[in-house]
Amino acid sequence: MLRRPAHAALIAALLIAPASAALADDDRARCRKLGEAIEAGGADAGAIADFAEACVHLNQVQVLGSHNSYHEEPAPQLQDLIASFNVPGCGEPGGPPCGSDLAIVWEYSHIPLAAQFATQGIRQVELDVFADPDGGLFALPLGSLLAPLDPPHDPDGLLFEPGFKVLHVQDLDFRSSCLTLALCLEEIQQWSAANPRHLPLTVLIELKEEPLPEVGLPFVVPLLFEAEDLDALDELIRSIFPPHQLITPDDVRGRQKSLEQAVLKRGWPALEEARGRVLFALDNGGELRDLYIADHPSLRDRVLFTDSPAGTPEAAFMKRNGPEGRVAEIQELVAKGYIVRTRADADTIEARLGYTSRRDAALASGAQFVSTDYPVPDPDFGTGYLVEIPGGAPGRCNPVNAPPGCRNTALEAVH
Repeated sequence: MLRRPAHAALIAALLIAPASAALADDDRARCRKLGEAIEAGGADAGAIADFAEACVHLNQVQVLGSHNSYHEEPAPQLQDLIASFNVPGCGEPGGPPCGSDLAIVWEYSHIPLAAQFATQGIRQVELDVFADPDGGLFALPLGSLLAPLDPPHDPDGLLFEPGFKVLHVQDLDFRSSCLTLALCLEEIQQWSAANPRHLPLTVLIELKEEPLPEVGLPFVVPLLFEAEDLDALDELIRSIFPPHQLITPDDVRGRQKSLEQAVLKRGWPALEEARGRVLFALDNGGELRDLYIADHPSLRDRVLFTDSPAGTPEAAFMKRNGPEGRVAEIQELVAKGYIVRTRADADTIEARLGYTSRRDAALASGAQFVSTDYPVPDPDFGTGYLVEIPGGAPGRCNPVNAPPGCRNTALEAVH
């Protein structure tokens, strides 16, 4: 029988201490000593696991994310129609995109969210959300009328119901594994509740309100998001996820004056506090971000973290989607304590051509969320391109800021 090493008392002291989002100075010293012992080979598997719980924080782990995680590519007849539709001036500076280009960049699909978590190790997902308070705005997309031979996209009539909808582009790229935001969130919540030892999940929400270009077709014009819609978004999330299952800005900020001060000085929750929980982040910047923050300084009473620049009270989560040429910048942000999302690929280019430089830069950057459309290869492209966390686990010790003593094998064992 294996005996616990002499430093087991250090572990016990950490685990019985009152729970807090960050370590006190004494606890940091204990973690350093225990990490040194692990690095020296003087710790068994149990000590390594305990160290991960108490001394590794959620921002010190790198996980795999999926881009537009609900997305199902247009069905064949519509795909062909989109590819053939090129209006004058398309592709030129300031002009609309050509249909042939759209057909290429929309040619990717994801399996349902719960299956991504269970079989592909995905721990960050992205949902595109449209406002539809009265229901029916997106129920009869033009593309479905122009391509009647394609299978139905909404056999249960879910798009007629009031509430937020999840799809990529109105009228053209509208197939989704979960057509309503409520259904998407319920799927996430149920998987999380059934697997309470998972690394924290992150849901990135992009609010969509852009109209399609004027090309003489009766495209649906999305509704603009108002303050009451953003409040309704928070309310919907809270109605599906109980408080103990969420990580909110208030949880992370604690008694610090600002959220940024909290992540830079106190840090993010340790894994023992973060396991089985979900945090939400807003993809949008600009006016929508400012509207979400308005009357909620440091995101008080809000559910979502925002992509806010360093030096602002709300700064905690940031996007740096193009990692090439920005690895040092991302590494600096991660080292300071911010959480960063980046993308390993975009517009199917890397998968079609087998390019890996962007993927390799994303992984090396230390961005906590590395998002891809290809957690598995697309056989149609034949390049074998895919993105996975090195070692094949759902997460790895972050190459930039993980503490000495962190071991990948201790981070998650859901099954």
